[in-house]
Amino acid sequence: MLELAVIVPTLNERDNVQPLIARLEESLAGIEWEVVFVDDDSPDATAALCRQIGRVDRRVRVIQRVGRRGLASACMEGILATCAPFVAIIDGDLQHDETLIPQMLARLKSENLDMVIGSRHVEGGSMGGFAERRVRLSNLGRAISRRVISCELQDPMSGFFVADRRFINVAMPRISAIGFKILLDLIASSPRPVRLAEVPFEFHGRFSGESKLDTTVGFEYLTLVLHKLIGSILPVQFVMFGLVGLTGVFVHLAVLSALLFHGGEPFARAQAAATAVAITANFFLNNLVTHRDRRLRGWSLLPGLVVFFEVCALGALSNFALAKLLYSAGWPWYLAGLIGMAVSSVWNYSVTAALSWRRVIHHRTAAGTVELYSKSAAIR
Repeated sequence: MLELAVIVPTLNERDNVQPLIARLEESLAGIEWEVVFVDDDSPDATAALCRQIGRVDRRVRVIQRVGRRGLASACMEGILATCAPFVAIIDGDLQHDETLIPQMLARLKSENLDMVIGSRHVEGGSMGGFAERRVRLSNLGRAISRRVISCELQDPMSGFFVADRRFINVAMPRISAIGFKILLDLIASSPRPVRLAEVPFEFHGRFSGESKLDTTVGFEYLTLVLHKLIGSILPVQFVMFGLVGLTGVFVHLAVLSALLFHGGEPFARAQAAATAVAITANFFLNNLVTHRDRRLRGWSLLPGLVVFFEVCALGALSNFALAKLLYSAGWPWYLAGLIGMAVSSVWNYSVTAALSWRRVIHHRTAAGTVELYSKSAAIR
């Protein structure tokens, strides 16, 4: 009977697939296992290679995701696709130590644990030869994660663990599946204390390919933490949209003062220029942060920016009209202003998400890139 499924999220990991399967075959001898590669439509045809191998080895399966990205959501789709009572999460770049999986599985079962985690921060573990900057980022992530989990965990940033399917089923209804840190997401989503243990391992260098760690990963991690802290009160993307808008206020004031006091421009012209610069800055910041999972690139930025300007202009008019109406009806000036701003903010967020960041799904084939369908980014 199938006992263990190894879930491997991949993006451009073609050269690592066969070495990883060979290592799993050697390490998991005596265990009934399968490996599920969840590939985010890699341009290097990782999914095609997995299918080719799967034709002759039934333990190898692949899920090719078109129009969806993210390690956490990939892991959850892989877990949902297997019947195994135990699952292991491991990276596709061979940086984790697959030889520890049998030991982790045995401990999980013998001690009746929910999960056993490969840790770089317990005695015997190590970040390997990674740069000091990468180590500092990992330590910062550990400190932030303590805001959303209540258990003692030395390496909440780990992406290498073995878990009991029954525990995942309990945590799944509250899972966020945002970004790259599925372990933190699972633990923070559990409605009960998590029974866990950590085993040391040394983080290896990447076998082949390029690291996926960039600024976006950091934003996604902070988004996950925010979602766990306030997601039940406000949509995290709306909060981020509001923070970007607050940044736009400072940009507006900086440009306005520069044009008035240093450029000698009339107020009306300076105000118009400052407004245009602030809206443009907000658009690009929202593209980078709020809607980073459907970022516009290249020439698609131009129509997105035009729509953003149009929507924000209508939002400003609605803000003015509603605030004026409420003030005329006897409302205090600050309440009238706040309500007008709140209504325009909801309008700007909802409509720009639906129009400026309309999601276009593309699929890469040997013959080129094909547009499959479009849908609103506001539909989650």
